[in-house]
Formats: sequence, structure tokens, C-alpha cells
Amino acid sequence: MGTMMRETDPVGTEIDLGDSDDEDLAEDLDEDREEPQLLWKAELGDGMDEEEAVSPLVDVSDTKPLLKERDPRGVNDCLKVTFEDVIAEPVSVRSGDRVWIWSNALFEVTRVWIYRIVTVLLAVPISIITALLFAILSFLHIWFFSPCVHYILIITYWLQSLWSIVLDIGVRPFLTSAARCHSGIRLHLTQE
Repeated sequence: MGTMMRETDPVGTEIDLGDSDDEDLAEDLDEDREEPQLLWKAELGDGMDEEEAVSPLVDVSDTKPLLKERDPRGVNDCLKVTFEDVIAEPVSVRSGDRVWIWSNALFEVTRVWIYRIVTVLLAVPISIITALLFAILSFLHIWFFSPCVHYILIITYWLQSLWSIVLDIGVRPFLTSAARCHSGIRLHLTQE
């Protein structure tokens, strides 16, 4: 039996996202529900936990993509390292098969568990520190650097105008005439 979900939006339109066989069960749930804006599921299906099925406080659609794809922009693609990327034996020099298998297994287990242990110990403090640094940098950029740059641009507007005039009067005619003089030169390369 499929999972039946119904949600009533502010306009009053019902959206049916499940099987049509469970329509009576969903209507009963809609009538018994005290809070019309919360989404309740009729039954557990597809291996869902009870918390996922009936928790109105957590919007599962917001957390699921975050848990599945943790590097959507590929920032850390360089860290996709496997045992074969680090240790590779050529055909001429080889260790025993069991040594290779155990080394591979221990490498992967050690890499994963050390990462998890260090993450448990340091992830929260480092995330707080980096959030503070980014907040300070954002503050400095918004309230200090941007106004200073705009202030300098306003003050030096006359210098920009003067430089533009110097380029238009002195440099551009020279470069234009040089380009016209050299535009008639043709080179033909031949192989002997």
C-alpha cells in the first residue's frame, strides 16, 4: 500500500501525491487533524522512520538534500583519494595478496575513523570560528572596505578623467598610426 499525503494550502486547493486507493484514509486524517497547515502521513512506507513520518516540526525536504549531497559545488574534489591513488605497486615488485588486501582495508578504515573522530572533536568549534571569521570579514567588507573604495573613487574622479584625456590625446593616435603602418606587412612562411 503506498503512502498517501494531502496538504491544504491557503487557497483551499488539495494536492494528491499518492495512490488513489487510500483516498478514504487520507480524508479521515484530514477531518481529524486539528492543525490544517501541518502535513501528516497516513502510514509508514518505503522504510521511513517514525520521526520522518509524523514530525510536523521538521521539514524533511530541507534536510534530506543536505545529508545526501554535502559538497554540491565540488569544492573538495581533490580529496577523493583511495588506496590505489596513494599506494600503487608495479607489476615487477609486488607484496603478497593478503598483505595488499589487509593494507587496503586498514588504510580505508583508519582514514574514515580518524576523520570521524577528529570531526567529532573539532567540527563544531572550527565551524564556530570560521563563522566568526566570515562574519567579521563580511562586516569589514560592507562597513569599511566598500565605503573606502567608493570614497577613493569619488575623490580621484578628476584623476580618472585626466588619465582618460591623456590616453585619448597622446597614446591612442600613436598606437592607431602604428597599427595602420604595420597593417600592410604580410608574412608568408614556406617549408623547405
